[in-house]
Amino acid sequence: MSYASPVPQFGLGTYGRIGPAGLTALETAIEVGYRHFDTAQSYGTEINVGEAIRRSGLPRSEVFVTTKVADSNLAGADFMPSVELSLATIDLGPVDLLLIHWPSEMDRVPLEDYVTALAEAQQRGLTRMIGVSNFPVALLERTEALLGPGAIVTNQVEIHPYLQAPRLTAFARSRGVMLTAYQPLAKGEVGGDPVLGRIAGAQGVTAAAVALAFLMAEGHAVIPASSTEANLRANFAARDVSLSPDEIAEIRRLDRGYRRIHPAKAPRWDD
Repeated sequence: MSYASPVPQFGLGTYGRIGPAGLTALETAIEVGYRHFDTAQSYGTEINVGEAIRRSGLPRSEVFVTTKVADSNLAGADFMPSVELSLATIDLGPVDLLLIHWPSEMDRVPLEDYVTALAEAQQRGLTRMIGVSNFPVALLERTEALLGPGAIVTNQVEIHPYLQAPRLTAFARSRGVMLTAYQPLAKGEVGGDPVLGRIAGAQGVTAAAVALAFLMAEGHAVIPASSTEANLRANFAARDVSLSPDEIAEIRRLDRGYRRIHPAKAPRWDD
């Protein structure tokens, strides 16, 4: 299923792209054609994302930048200064999308406080759009009750062929909220999958490209991370992969609820 969304469906995760090597990787990604970059306060990559985009000479309007407020900055006194620091670090003006990175563990900072602050950041013109990350259905419902329908444009969560999150996906679709899949390649594990490999062989692409194409066909945005030009190009090829209904059904059967990212601070997941 696909539906209109202001969030570009294909992007690049930038976790780990720090220092000179990270900057080179981002510059290579721009040369390949990437125009959607996902960073975060906790990644340490905001500075490289901004620098790579400035060096590219691309008009700001042609690049989509997402950053995230760390859960350590959700309290009232910390929230807005952290956003202003992010914008100063990226140095491209307002970001396109600002997310809450993780909900406050055990509601230590009330959801009402930081969700309201998120909306205020948008009202102040610090970001064009707002969203959340790692929110289960219960927190999405509470957020919608606070901000109204359509206020958030995405929920960024772990999704890949082995963790397809059907309950969360169904709820998000019912609310018109795109899910953005982080770790969409299960940290490279999809590369050895025989089902994906067979489909990839028929398509003339990599198993990773098939996995990404599948997630996009399901209506999700994807932000795979890579440093090498070969992998950046191989993943980028997913944009041109068209899967048949039978292939999509086959990949759906790979779901086994396999979650890789589950820190102690995680909320209670739906899937």
